Amino acid sequence: MTFPELTTERLQLVEVKVEHAPALFKNFSNQKLLQYYGSEPMTEVGQAEKLVHHFNSSYEAKRGIRWAILLKDEQHFVGTIGLNLLSMGMKRAEIGYEIHPGYWRSGITSEALQAVLTYSFKELGLHRMGAVTFLENSASIGLLEKFGFQKEGILRSYLRQGGKSYDAQLFLVAYGMDLS
Repeated sequence: MTFPELTTERLQLVEVKVEHAPALFKNFSNQKLLQYYGSEPMTEVGQAEKLVHHFNSSYEAKRGIRWAILLKDEQHFVGTIGLNLLSMGMKRAEIGYEIHPGYWRSGITSEALQAVLTYSFKELGLHRMGAVTFLENSASIGLLEKFGFQKEGILRSYLRQGGKSYDAQLFLVAYGMDLS
C-alpha cells in the first residue's frame, strides 16, 4: 500500500516519518500552537516519535491518514494535516491539522486543506468530512467556514486540556458542497 503523496503550488504533503520527529516535537511542545489543540505539551522528542508511529499504524489499519506539510522548495516541515476516524464503509472522516505559529496566516493551511479535501472526496470517495474545534478558536473556525464547513452542533465537555473539560464545535462539509 503506497502512501498517497499530494502536491500543491507551494507544498508537498508526505507520510510523516521518524525523521520528522524533531520538527513535530517543536510544534507539539509549543504552548501557542497547543492553545486550542486539546493536548498537553510534549516534553521530549521520544513522544513525537511515538506519535509518528501512531500516525503510521492508523494508516496501516485504514483508520486515518496523516501528512507532513513540507514547503516544497526547502523541504521544510511546518506541520501536519490529516484524516482521523476514517471510515471507508461509512464514507466519512474528521480532518485535523496543526501548523507552526511562524506560518500562521500565510495560506499554507488553506492550501493543504484544499488538497486533502479534494483527495478525500474525489479519490477516496468520502461523502462527509467533520471537524472539531474549541469554541474560541476563531482562526480555525474561519478557515473551515471558508471551505464550506457548516456548524453542526456543540459537543459538551468533548475536549480536555490542562486538566479541564471544554465544549467543542462540530463542523461538517459533505461531498457536493462548495469547497472554494
